[in-house]
Amino acid sequence: MSMPTPEERAGEAFAEAAAEAVRTSVMAFRLVMAIADAVRRQQQKRAGQEDELADAEKASAEASEEVKKFLPDDIATALLEGADWPQIAQQLMALKRAGVDLETMLPRVGEITASVRDQVAENAARVARDGTEEWGKALRETLPAGPVREAILSSPAWPEMAKTMATLNERGVDVRAILASAHEEGVGVDQAVAKVLAVAEVPTTSRDATLSYGPLTVGLDVPRDLDLGDRERALRQLAIESENPRFVRMVREAMPGAEREADLLVSARQWPLVAARMADMEGKGQQVAEHLVQLSKDPAWREGPQSQMGRRLVEAAVNALRKPVGTSTAPGPKVSTAAARSTSPSVGPTRAAKGAAPTTPGVAAHRDAGPAPKSGKTR
Repeated sequence: MSMPTPEERAGEAFAEAAAEAVRTSVMAFRLVMAIADAVRRQQQKRAGQEDELADAEKASAEASEEVKKFLPDDIATALLEGADWPQIAQQLMALKRAGVDLETMLPRVGEITASVRDQVAENAARVARDGTEEWGKALRETLPAGPVREAILSSPAWPEMAKTMATLNERGVDVRAILASAHEEGVGVDQAVAKVLAVAEVPTTSRDATLSYGPLTVGLDVPRDLDLGDRERALRQLAIESENPRFVRMVREAMPGAEREADLLVSARQWPLVAARMADMEGKGQQVAEHLVQLSKDPAWREGPQSQMGRRLVEAAVNALRKPVGTSTAPGPKVSTAAARSTSPSVGPTRAAKGAAPTTPGVAAHRDAGPAPKSGKTR
């Protein structure tokens, strides 16, 4: 038998790395599904209406069509060939019966798995950190208190989820980013199941208001029906419609020579919440401009993928506004402790008058929801 040539050995190494990347992305898919299923079970259990899982063979046939339609081909193939596919299929069909729109959810999960696949392909190795306690701590630092985090930590599958997180971390994946994305999906599952079960006796909080839970708007009064998808409406809801142009100018003046980046910040989906923070500070007699200048003095937001620049700018702006002048604007990994202790979203008016400090913390931003995902396969 002849020895493989260097080119052949390189090709085999590339193929193995690619296969490893796909296997890891499938693990990420399983993790997101486990979280979504835990939320579904928790919601149905509270209502005393937990469903039995569908027949595995029937669920596999039905779910396979959904997976092939919305996931990248390599990831879909690996998922369908896995020994645990029947169980995953049952989870998917249970979510569908509970009211979750898989045609909306699966493309977003496809984005997550594709991102994981690419991360593993680009990262050869990272120092391993494992153990349930560590990942429980990471979960509390990454996700705000609420139904999603409660469902994860109380699920019988939590120990296995923790092991999966440790393995993903070993393979160079940003587990906290996956958890943040999975939290958004969990919120959607929670709301969809609650709507079908009609368990909520109070008006349903909008997705934007729910996802705006955390450091971004802690201490601000945010309406339940916040709609960040409609810029004009969001500005009206936050009572800053007439002041917004001035706040935009303040940002541009604070970032000389970075006009493009300033435009990315003020055009970001969550900009109205940043502007609301500025208005709140002015009402309290604080010098907003002095805080904003930190964006130029400490441009830590420049570090990272260009595609996430807008998100980093939003986080940096909020950090600059909330922290004392001269403090780093680099976004930290932890969710605000004050926000994590808050459990009741605000239902009152947004801002009655300048100078009136809010008395109830609102629902504030945990993470940037980002643009609406495109349907179809993720590449």
